[in-house]
Amino acid sequence: MPACRAGDTLVVTKLDRLARSLSDARDIADELTAKGVVLSLGGSTHDPTDPVGRLLFNVLGMVAEFEADLIRMRTREGMAVAKAKGRLKGKQPKLSKTQRKHLLTLHDAGEHTAAELAELFGVSRTTVYRELQRRTI
Repeated sequence: MPACRAGDTLVVTKLDRLARSLSDARDIADELTAKGVVLSLGGSTHDPTDPVGRLLFNVLGMVAEFEADLIRMRTREGMAVAKAKGRLKGKQPKLSKTQRKHLLTLHDAGEHTAAELAELFGVSRTTVYRELQRRTI
């Protein structure tokens, strides 16, 4: 929760930017109200102590949660279709099998540091360490 004090106004463009679910949004709104902070959603101020303000806040929260659920569902469906077509492969390795074998050979010779190997192969040191770690697994 951002550092808010009594009398501050927390400005949020959309409710789904404030919380992931309706219950989270309610908890945050209750916490802000207890601190005396005003919540501004999309340019309009909502008073969670007023019954109409509470109704509008809950409706906006339900719509935001519904939109997030739709996005997740569509993403899963799209990934399933891509996987069925053989197009979902994930992130490709930085080094080819030949490059990986050559990197391991050079490392085993002990003549190069990880930084030198990273520069030779045009990758980061983290990638070199990751390839070395994969060999031991």
